[in-house]
Amino acid sequence: MARDLSPKCKKCRREGKKLFLKGDRCFSIKCAMIKRPYAPGQHGQARRMGLSEYGIQLREKQKVKRTYGILEKQFRKYYEMASRMKGNTGVLLSTLLERRLDNVVYRLGLASSRGHARQLVNHGHFLLNGKKVDIASCLVKEGDVVSLKEVQGNYFEELKKVIKNHQAPSWMSLDVQKIQGKIISVPVLSEIDTNVDIHLIIEYYSKS
Repeated sequence: MARDLSPKCKKCRREGKKLFLKGDRCFSIKCAMIKRPYAPGQHGQARRMGLSEYGIQLREKQKVKRTYGILEKQFRKYYEMASRMKGNTGVLLSTLLERRLDNVVYRLGLASSRGHARQLVNHGHFLLNGKKVDIASCLVKEGDVVSLKEVQGNYFEELKKVIKNHQAPSWMSLDVQKIQGKIISVPVLSEIDTNVDIHLIIEYYSKS
């Protein structure tokens, strides 16, 4: 499967905000947005021109794509899927992205970032309703249970200590003892904290 392997910190700097792509590093003084809070490249510190309406819509789209770690072709498929469903396309698009298995693992606190969660899922460390699933883009639904496969190792021992203080989103529950989460309901827009205007993305694709 194709992946965007470009430097993660440059993505945050390009968008001018933290996208939390590198786990704990994003909360430390080593974060690129603290050390170099300007756009990457030779002219990154130059005065930036105001964006056009199209430019604003494009930047919002890029933020979401980079936050969830998906490429343009797959992102457009999510948009097309949402546009065929009944309801608000923007809300439905956000919901589809949140329901990705790698995002659910991250939201449950079982990985330090979405990229890390994707790697763990691809390596078969998680079960969905008791069955091994190694497809990060798999969409969960209400009632599904995501659990950690029995694995030995220092990381997984430390994980048990870390998730004790983790607060899962309101649309899912976390069982610390069993290291598993259950999808209580489909997330709504107010429960998704990516801090982007999803409606700008719908406007972007509606013109293309």
